[in-house]
Amino acid sequence: MAAAAVRSLGDCILNGLIVSPTMTESVSRFELIAGGHPIPTEGSEMAGRRALELARDANAAGRLVLVLISGGASALMALPAPGVSLADKRRTTDVLLRAGADIYALNTVRKHLSAIKGGQLAAAAASGCRALAISDVVGDDPSVIGSGPTVPDPSTFAEALGILERFGGLAAFPPAVVSVLSEGVRDARPETPKPGDPRLAHADTQIIGGRHHAMQGAASAATSRGYHVVVLEPPIVGDARTAAREYVGQLSQRLPNLDRPACVISSGETTVRVTGTGRGGRNQEFALATADALASFETAALASAGTDGIDGPTDAAGAIADNTTIDRARRRGLEPPIDYLHDNNSHAFFNALDDLIRTGPTGTNVGDLQVFLLA
Repeated sequence: MAAAAVRSLGDCILNGLIVSPTMTESVSRFELIAGGHPIPTEGSEMAGRRALELARDANAAGRLVLVLISGGASALMALPAPGVSLADKRRTTDVLLRAGADIYALNTVRKHLSAIKGGQLAAAAASGCRALAISDVVGDDPSVIGSGPTVPDPSTFAEALGILERFGGLAAFPPAVVSVLSEGVRDARPETPKPGDPRLAHADTQIIGGRHHAMQGAASAATSRGYHVVVLEPPIVGDARTAAREYVGQLSQRLPNLDRPACVISSGETTVRVTGTGRGGRNQEFALATADALASFETAALASAGTDGIDGPTDAAGAIADNTTIDRARRRGLEPPIDYLHDNNSHAFFNALDDLIRTGPTGTNVGDLQVFLLA
């Protein structure tokens, strides 16, 4: 995105900042900072501080700030609010993720523990801020994408505190986090900028890509290979195991009406409640939860993968399950899939079968993609 901006705008760009999970190729006039994802790191804090400095400098000079947002921005660019440490934010994020909080809940809390999210970056660049966002959020809500650094924030401290109570209880979170949110509820600290805030009058945010583009690309590729394509528009969301069972149920109902060979495409973003000690991600868990049901299908395969090439804290983007998965696992002496699910250890199961999808980081993120093939 930064390279495209340079090609389009040339010398109009005075300076800039690229924040990425890894150090990328250098782009003229841009600084590079590596941040962390999905848990913020010291690099994330450094990036958030530097971004805010650039916005304030541009505001003082009366210049426009261009913000290009892709997946993972909430963790990659993190500047804790006064009274909160980076360690507090890391612990809070980890607890919420393990408890299965969705991105709406997670980012509501993030915004109220931040000095840059929830419209605060745009507020620092009141002279003018233009943002172009690639959405990794189901629903494409700009106040949730990247925790909405350039748009008004409709959520509140009270909602953020309620989310902590819902996902683990206040005792599960750092005392400083509970204190800051409680102060906000009592109006002892200012809320994030809300709709109508004059500091955001010159801010404009546009979504330029999302999960539907990924489905369109997959559909085009499948059609070119001779498949009869069906695209499921409703997003795949909720707990990964529950969503997987519902997904297979939908497929079973559609089977009699599918022309062969068939390709069914869907997308979204599920969550995982971590109760075990294994390794995996929401896509690997989703695929594993379909394995038993797929055994009753004839010549069928399902792939579920993150479009960023990263699924949880693993080296895989996702996994493939098919009608032979259960039989092959049994012949290799693996435990039943339910045991791996109980331990959140889907990575080990699919790694043993050589059925992990490994793409490496793709450089962007528009959520997760599921592709079901039926011969």
